[in-house]
Formats: sequence, C-alpha cells, structure tokens
Amino acid sequence: MILVVSHPGDDHAIAVLDVLAGTGRHVEMLDTGRFPAQMAITQHFGPAGASASFEVDGHRIALDEARSVWWRRPQPFRLHEGLDPSVVGFTYGECNEAVAGLWDNLDAAWVNAPPADEAAHHKPHQLRVAAEVGLTVPRTVITNDPACACAFAAELRPGRTIYKTFLATEEHWRETRLLRPEDEAHIAQLRLAPAIFQEYVPAVADLRVTVVGDQIFAAAVASPPGGYEYDYRMQLGDAIIHPTHLDPRTEKALVALMQRLGIMYGAADFRRTAEGDEVFLEVNPAGEWRFVEERTAQPITEAMASLLADLDAHHG
Repeated sequence: MILVVSHPGDDHAIAVLDVLAGTGRHVEMLDTGRFPAQMAITQHFGPAGASASFEVDGHRIALDEARSVWWRRPQPFRLHEGLDPSVVGFTYGECNEAVAGLWDNLDAAWVNAPPADEAAHHKPHQLRVAAEVGLTVPRTVITNDPACACAFAAELRPGRTIYKTFLATEEHWRETRLLRPEDEAHIAQLRLAPAIFQEYVPAVADLRVTVVGDQIFAAAVASPPGGYEYDYRMQLGDAIIHPTHLDPRTEKALVALMQRLGIMYGAADFRRTAEGDEVFLEVNPAGEWRFVEERTAQPITEAMASLLADLDAHHG
C-alpha cells in the first residue's frame, strides 16, 4: 500500500494519487487534520506483533500495510468542539503522542521521513549544510537584534540587502523585500521576532529545481519586464518559465545537500547571475512543482508517482 499524508485540498497529492490509482495500485490518503474529531486511531501491541490503523467515515486504513509513505502536507489535529479551554493543551498533547509515536513503527520507505523532513525545513540548517557541500550561498544574517541587522546592511552597498520570513503561510505570507532606508525607521520591531537578512543577488533568472529521488528537473523563471525583481512569486502568472540545466558542479553539490539532509524530495531555489553563477537560496522539502510542470511539460508528477510505486514494490 502507498500512503500519502496530506489533505483533499492539496492538488499535488491529488494529481499523484490519480496517477497511482491509474496503475491499479492500492493508495490511501491520510488527512491528519481530521483526527481526532472525525477519525479514530487504534494501535495494538503484544506477542503477535504490532498494528496500527485509522478509521474515518467507516473506512479503515491499515498502516502496517504501507510500504511507501509520502509525508506531503500533514495537517494540525482538529479537536472536538466545545472542549473546556483548560484541557485543550492536554488533549492536543495526548493526540500528538499517540500519532507521532507510530510513524517510526511503520516498515515503510519514506519521502521524506518525518524527522529528516522537519530538520530539512529549517533555514539555518540548510544554509550551513549547503555551504559545506560546496553550494554558493549569499552572505546571510539571522537575528532579532536591530543593531546587528543595521550593521550587516551597512557592510553592503546601499540597495544590496533583502529580508524575508522563515515561513510563508497563507495567514502570514510575506514576499522577499529589499531593505530600504525608510524601513530602518521601523527596524526596532525586529526585537519581536527574528528575520533573515541576505545580500541581494542580481540575477538574469531564478531557478526552481525539483529533486525527485535521483531525478532533477531544473526550470528558469524570468519575471516580466519591469516586474518585481526580488521575488518571482509576486507575478508568477506572468513569469516566463522554461526548462534549463544546472552547472554540473551545482548539480553534484545539490545531490550532496539532499543526501546530507536525508531527504528524497525537495524544491530548491537558486539565482543565476549574469556571470553564470548559481547561488543557492533554500530548499523546501514540501515545495510545489505544478506551476513549473504546467509550463515546461516536465513530468514531475509522473516522477513522484513512479518513485512511490518503486519504493512500494521493492521495500520489505
């Protein structure tokens, strides 16, 4: 059985599930956002061994049958309505212990294993490992000290410092921004939460590089003329996207980064300079690829489905 941990609103998961279902394979989607309000968990341990299952809408998902698992977009638990606020924390903690404790018990191959996936999401860890494996990374400071941030910006030429958040959620989405002189009047607010400050890398194109197992799909993203040059996501609908190739040295270092992070899937962002340098910015272990696939015809969905199917066939 191939298990996808995500939710029905995830178009990437749905696309991969459709491909796998077309091959006749047994596939299941597990939406952790329905637990415990709409889903029950049962785990058995004893002389006969161990087993774990979820039951939702009268359907049982036997986790011990899973041979490959895609840890795609696990959702926060949904508690029952009307709980006394004094027990909400306790209830959520008990749910988390029951569920988090079962993943390591699965005899399955993971894309990506939860502990490695969580560690790989952290930007400070990524940047250090990326530099160690030979990728070019921009000068970076992570701080909530306004004086430190100002000193970093002062070391660079004016207009050469960008800043960004660690996470881009729907509720608190922020684009990458250039640090302007007028922004420094508000920089005292930095004490409330740290931010990432980096040397701005002028580029002829952004690169979105999707790694699926041993396959690498590289695409060049060019913002429209006169567009926002600091974050291509701001005008993604008008961006020009086409397949490209990485410098072999960059590709080799990216493979080493994935191996060091212990992940099989990741969507990495680079900037390609006029001199041909490829500068690493970050890798997202749950990043999106369909906006690339739709405009380049690169078969990334098929690659993910094939990876999960191969792991399912050969594991155990």
